[in-house]
Amino acid sequence: MNPFINKQCREYSPPESALNLSEIEEKRRHTPEWQYWAPENHLERVYRFDNYPDTIDFVNKVAQIAEEQNHHPCITINYNRCKIVYVTHSVKGLTDNDFICAANIDALSTV
Repeated sequence: MNPFINKQCREYSPPESALNLSEIEEKRRHTPEWQYWAPENHLERVYRFDNYPDTIDFVNKVAQIAEEQNHHPCITINYNRCKIVYVTHSVKGLTDNDFICAANIDALSTV
């Protein structure tokens, strides 16, 4: 089981810093489908669906996770595709919050 599933996001603020590259790579082991984009310093994943209603249903579930965790992603929606991007804006990089949300979103596909 992913160790991030039972965790709750918390507020980060400067002077706290974002995770460094080795910490990110260590945490990515638990969310292997998510890609780390170094130039933008964010985590992203694209999900594909059979149709638009399935895509929107998924987006609504992601929104529920975001509200419960108080950590909201950037979501791009197409007909049968949804891209989710996470970054902790307050520290301009990735934190445990991003991996907590990624793990919870990944768990949607196993339900």
